Amino acid sequence: MATRRRLLKMLAAAVVPVVGGAAWLLPRRANAYYRGPVSDHFDGERFFNPGGKSPKGLDQVLRLYAMENWIAWPAAFPSPHTDTPPPTIGTNRARLAFVGHASWLIQTAGLNILIDPHWSIMASPFSFTGPRRINPPGIAFDALPKIHAILVTHNHYDHMDVPTIARLWMRDRPLVVTSLGNDTILKTEIPDLDVRPVDWGDRIDLAGAVSVMAVPTQHWSARGARDRMHALWASFVIATPVGKIYAVGDSGFGDGGTFRRVAEAHPGIRLALLPIGAYEPRWFMMSQHMNPEDSVAAFELSGAAQALGHHWGTFRLTTEAHDAPAAALADALVARGIKSERFVAMRPGQVVEI
Repeated sequence: MATRRRLLKMLAAAVVPVVGGAAWLLPRRANAYYRGPVSDHFDGERFFNPGGKSPKGLDQVLRLYAMENWIAWPAAFPSPHTDTPPPTIGTNRARLAFVGHASWLIQTAGLNILIDPHWSIMASPFSFTGPRRINPPGIAFDALPKIHAILVTHNHYDHMDVPTIARLWMRDRPLVVTSLGNDTILKTEIPDLDVRPVDWGDRIDLAGAVSVMAVPTQHWSARGARDRMHALWASFVIATPVGKIYAVGDSGFGDGGTFRRVAEAHPGIRLALLPIGAYEPRWFMMSQHMNPEDSVAAFELSGAAQALGHHWGTFRLTTEAHDAPAAALADALVARGIKSERFVAMRPGQVVEI
């Protein structure tokens, strides 16, 4: 029994960061990350999705791992692209380089901004188990220019990679902007980190005409089995001299209201970064991750002129094939009558300029 319980705890630690459930292993503890007033998405102890759903429980996690067919992934899925970014970009342009999974380098107006930077081999609390990278980052770490700011959408291990953030802090001393509660986690590991926690609706001015605002997204958070929903999750709208960039790390589609409200509050979005992978099976993932059809609908509702698809083909998090998201995105675009160049499934190292 003791051995089985230890194995279950290890499974929980590996599963919780990416697919949910497993808080059943230990009694919930008081929120160790955030204290603040009750709001429409914080009940005084935990954050929640207004009108949304919570992560799955033990029976559903066991069903996912024991009864679903997990399509095998290759050991390697190399990208045909690689990037060596310039030191900076001027005010009349923005350059976006896809690092891989949910990591982006945005360069504009003399600033270099990373979103959810992840250069580690594993997306896991352990070095020996969990999702393993099947392609290298599209930019070598040593090829990165000086980083001025890091945006962290939420604390799952495939998005908040503390070792990478620590490396960047030691090298460049960037400002870190992240949703409420994640600052506590990061400061525990990197005590002198310059980190600013933001609630939905908060704006941080980075420099000149560049600012970032945290906006709602339908997701959840956890670093282990006892801290579900103790920190907030968010997407970001980044204002630049060449237009607004809407960066979504993870989100369920819900009734589409998340994206309609972004369009209303931030009209004229130039570019949306939207997740298209880690979506099967739908009975488990629908409330937390969009499939490509959802992402195309989110693109239309957001009012963005163009979209780039990410969160696919790097870490095996769910049951679909490694290349299924790109094929499904192509089908969804045809079905909606949208030209393929308006919504591209990105590969690591690929670059887009606006």
